[in-house]
Amino acid sequence: MTPTERFQDLALEEVIGDRFGRYSKYIIQDRALPDARDGLKPVQRRILYAMYREGNTNDKAFRKSAKTVGNVIGNYHPHGDSSVYEAMVRLSQDWKIRHMLVEMHGNNGSMDGDSPAAMRYTEARLSAISSELLRDIDKRTVEFIPNFDDSDMEPTVLPARFPNLMVNGSTGISAGYATDIPPHALHEVLDAVLMRMDNPQATVDELMTVIQGPDFPTGGIIQGVDGIRKAYETGKGKIIVRSKAVIEPLKGGKEQIVVTEIPFEVNKATMIKKMDDLRFDRKLEGISEVRDESDRTGLRIVIELKKDVQATGILNYLYKNTDLQVSYNFNMVAIYKRRPTMMTLQSLLDAYIAHQKEIVTKRAEFDLQKANDRMHIVEGLIKALSILDKVIKTIRASKDKRDAKNNLIASFDFSEAQSEAIVSLQLYRLTNTDITDLRKEESDLKKLIEELTGILTSATKLKNVIKKELAGIRKQFAEPRRSVIEDKIEEITITREVMIPSEEVVVSVTKEGYVKRTSVRSHAASNGQDFAMKESDHLLFEGNLNTQHTVLIFTTAGNFVYQPINELPDIKWKDLGQHLSSIVPLEPNETILAVYPFENFNADASIVTVSKFGQVKRSALKDYHVQRYSRAIKTMNLKNGDEMVFAGLMTNETELFVATNHAYGVRFPLEEIPITGLRTSGVKGVNLKDGDSVVSAVMLNPEVKQDLILVTQRGAAKKMKLQEFETGSRAKRGVVMLRELKSNPHRVVAVVSSTGKDEVLLVTEKDIRLTIAVNNLKPVDRYSNGSFVIDEGTEGKVVAVYKKDEPGKEI
Repeated sequence: MTPTERFQDLALEEVIGDRFGRYSKYIIQDRALPDARDGLKPVQRRILYAMYREGNTNDKAFRKSAKTVGNVIGNYHPHGDSSVYEAMVRLSQDWKIRHMLVEMHGNNGSMDGDSPAAMRYTEARLSAISSELLRDIDKRTVEFIPNFDDSDMEPTVLPARFPNLMVNGSTGISAGYATDIPPHALHEVLDAVLMRMDNPQATVDELMTVIQGPDFPTGGIIQGVDGIRKAYETGKGKIIVRSKAVIEPLKGGKEQIVVTEIPFEVNKATMIKKMDDLRFDRKLEGISEVRDESDRTGLRIVIELKKDVQATGILNYLYKNTDLQVSYNFNMVAIYKRRPTMMTLQSLLDAYIAHQKEIVTKRAEFDLQKANDRMHIVEGLIKALSILDKVIKTIRASKDKRDAKNNLIASFDFSEAQSEAIVSLQLYRLTNTDITDLRKEESDLKKLIEELTGILTSATKLKNVIKKELAGIRKQFAEPRRSVIEDKIEEITITREVMIPSEEVVVSVTKEGYVKRTSVRSHAASNGQDFAMKESDHLLFEGNLNTQHTVLIFTTAGNFVYQPINELPDIKWKDLGQHLSSIVPLEPNETILAVYPFENFNADASIVTVSKFGQVKRSALKDYHVQRYSRAIKTMNLKNGDEMVFAGLMTNETELFVATNHAYGVRFPLEEIPITGLRTSGVKGVNLKDGDSVVSAVMLNPEVKQDLILVTQRGAAKKMKLQEFETGSRAKRGVVMLRELKSNPHRVVAVVSSTGKDEVLLVTEKDIRLTIAVNNLKPVDRYSNGSFVIDEGTEGKVVAVYKKDEPGKEI
């Protein structure tokens, strides 16, 4: 008969919610989170129990791992063999487990993240300490439930004669919950348990007098006692785990950093690769080589440094930028009373103590029952031996064993169990020696029964038994602490000076954007001649700088490029440099305006910028010290069509002179420009007529005698005294600097300052370059149009003007 189909009309949200709820409950309770009592996840508990059941203990020979995995899958854990084997391998890895629960022969992985050998190659057995997790499990101390196919029984928890959860820690992710409980030193945890048993109201501060904090199997230095205290009080807290490293001197003034302990759960190979990548990518110039010298005797990573490099600074940089130092976040979630619970130190200890009281109580009940049963038998045997002749006569007169037992019960008032023991008695037991042994056994059983009854009736005796057994485990398995705990988290400060070897270099930047650094040797070999540059280009900046310095490169798009010298390409003097756009992305028409070198950004100085539309702004130099510089950074917000025409470093200057294309000049105090942040537009500096624009600006120092050199597009040049221009206010139109012509008027290309012995480079639209000496120009008044130095008709209009003696400042 075909079964009738049944349809249910249910909301999808209801069905999905119900199914996911069941799944979530399963992975929370029975997969990813440890039990607060024995500190084990179900798969770990099943592995240990299966090995125990098979007699695969530490006092027996090793057995193939595959045999255990198959046994676990077949009897207790119906999941993939790889997940079972991975869990088994982890229990054997001494860099992940503080006290290994499984001993393994063969390749069981490494700190480099290498996979273990296949389970058919490795052999395993329980470790000595894991026997303490399973001790007394056969004495009905824990609850057993049917396995997945009801063919066998498995424990819901192990007796756990030591607090495994805190000793070995745990990590896991389930649905909505995650756990991170660090491992601790066995003797410290046991001392904390004993203190809590003596004083159930012990505070975290009191407990921390015996339990200092986590103790990782890989050692390392733990910083942040406050984070440990917070974690113990709330279940959540943060600490810093730092590698143990020493600085060793080498020959030739070099040093090396030797790392002998690394943070818990850090992949050694990945960490070393990261350190070597920093060297290869030239983000850390001071490292010459990184080597892994680890062997069977222990971990050893050597970071060899270049000459005259500060090892402490390099080490701090590695602490901050690699896994040589990591943060560890406590998240002490465990299954307590079948629920995921955020555990504090006290609740973890209390859960374990309550579990032990239950275990010892059930064990005492089991042993007492067994002792009483034996006492009953011993009493029967003693009675039988006292009337031995009558007993023998009764047995001989019986038909069979059953009849003999019935006759003994009827004649002498023996119980069923006693009569069974009597009829099963061997003849040699009827000697005088046996009665003595029985009376001694009776005496011992009375003492045992009295002792067990005391444990069951006295809370003090129960507590003393637990304390005595914990003390025994402490004596047998305690190991010295591996991790060092420091009170405060050390603040790491990194300066580029300590990361980068100090080296004198020549830095050059051309107008078309080619940049490079050149060794002093390469520059000297060329005597500074034969600089590689395109014919249409010219040198904008050349300076002897240090690799620990920085240059700021300002562009017409209102941006600046923060460029550490050590990160510039190292190129020979006679070879073309690398274009700036290959270092940082630039806009299509963005060109270099000015270059300024800096040793640091601590000086009381400002950067003054001026735009073509007449905006002026001033920003503090310290704002230009940035941490991220992979792209050009905005220094002046510009409107559509506007561009930056001037960027100057203000130190002792007090005034600004701004020149416009239509020959107006404005002079005003720099203090009229307020200091603002980088991403501002500034304030109005010049009141421009329609069609006019700013072409250049000059910062003026009253202590330096300066003239102004004006050049027009028609090739005329003139020199003016600064006194020709009175100081006024900003946002004025200014005064004229040329006589107005009705036909073919002069338009200003640039105005530059001169101290008398300068040279000015003029570039025409036909790429003709002319250098004029300022001394050859005679001072004239504001209304003169100057003298022609270039023939506009044959050589073309002047399109650009540069000062040759100050390539770092383009005006």
